[in-house]
Amino acid sequence: MENRRSFLIKAGIGVVTLPYLSCCSSFNRSITHLVSISFDDGFEKSFLKTAEIYEKYELNACFNVIASGHENDFKPPDGYIQPLIIGNFDLWNELKRRGHEIMPHGYIHENLARIELSDAQELIIKSLDVFSDKLINFEPLQAIFNFPFNSSSEELEDWLKDKVLAFRTAGSAVNKLPHKRQKKLTCISAGPDNIDLYFEEQLQKFLSEPKGWFIFNAHGLDGEGWGPMSSGYLDELLDRLQGMDHVGIMPVGKALLSL
Repeated sequence: MENRRSFLIKAGIGVVTLPYLSCCSSFNRSITHLVSISFDDGFEKSFLKTAEIYEKYELNACFNVIASGHENDFKPPDGYIQPLIIGNFDLWNELKRRGHEIMPHGYIHENLARIELSDAQELIIKSLDVFSDKLINFEPLQAIFNFPFNSSSEELEDWLKDKVLAFRTAGSAVNKLPHKRQKKLTCISAGPDNIDLYFEEQLQKFLSEPKGWFIFNAHGLDGEGWGPMSSGYLDELLDRLQGMDHVGIMPVGKALLSL
């Protein structure tokens, strides 16, 4: 029997509560360049290290996890995501309590644009149901749904837009600065090897633009996952960006919820 949470999501009904990040404040309009690094998949070791680095600079990291990735019967989509290195909702709740953003990245990391629309919709609903059940203070209408493989379709996007706060998919790395009713967010990614040089090249291109919101889809650190970033580079990067008055560093959801 369909539970009430599924019914509310499918009907486009939800309860909006105050943003869960205690450090949320209004988006600073003096910022002309906003940077969001969106870490996917749920690598326990990497996410703990990433959180530690962000906390060093009193920043919140942006983590997107597979709803069933912690389950014993989870079937990895490729060799980069293995159950033994994926965290669980005990860890995700701990990281959320520490102020980091935890958002859904699909139910089984299926390429949703390559399956039947009804099957894709059901997998999205299942992922939101799991998050609603297992992640503290989770509300779909405050969530960013991060498409697995950054692969979506117009039909899925149109169906999803009223069920979550926004969604992330493939496209340009540079979005318009956060504004109300901003639903579709696009990003770039790179792999399978280390992404430090590529990220820096793309960041410098972005910083040469007059303004915008740079969203980059990263994964693990120090050799873990597809297209890993070096922890040393991430540390240096955040230190450098914090020294730029016109640059902000925020998780995707926080940027939209703090408007």
